[in-house]
Amino acid sequence: MHEIKDTQRALVRIGYDGRVHKTFRGPKAEERFANEVRVLRYLEERGCDFVPRVLEVDEESLYMVTSNCGSRVDHLGEARMAEIYQELEGFGVRHEDAFLRNITYRRSDGRFCVIDFEFATILDEVNDAEQGGKAGE
Repeated sequence: MHEIKDTQRALVRIGYDGRVHKTFRGPKAEERFANEVRVLRYLEERGCDFVPRVLEVDEESLYMVTSNCGSRVDHLGEARMAEIYQELEGFGVRHEDAFLRNITYRRSDGRFCVIDFEFATILDEVNDAEQGGKAGE
């Protein structure tokens, strides 16, 4: 396997088969792991085709395997980057870490993709919580 990222928060490696292996660690690892799995499954249900697919999950070791969404992008205009994250919001998810480091390029179809959903928010849940708060006032 080829190591892509080794930080306090995660170890990310790409297997020889191209799949991405991510192990969560550090502060709030369980929470970040659960959120990323939940958000990626939500996006898959909604037909979002420019994010990784969850292939395997091990809750005990905070480990997941996803499909590969291409290679790192070194340069991208601010307007184009904003469009990509706005498109993601059209599927009901706000990324919450909208930086270039979380955009990849999938050469097979010439598509920019979004990765790393540890901090993402499902907008329907935010709207439901806001509605619940208003109803209880």
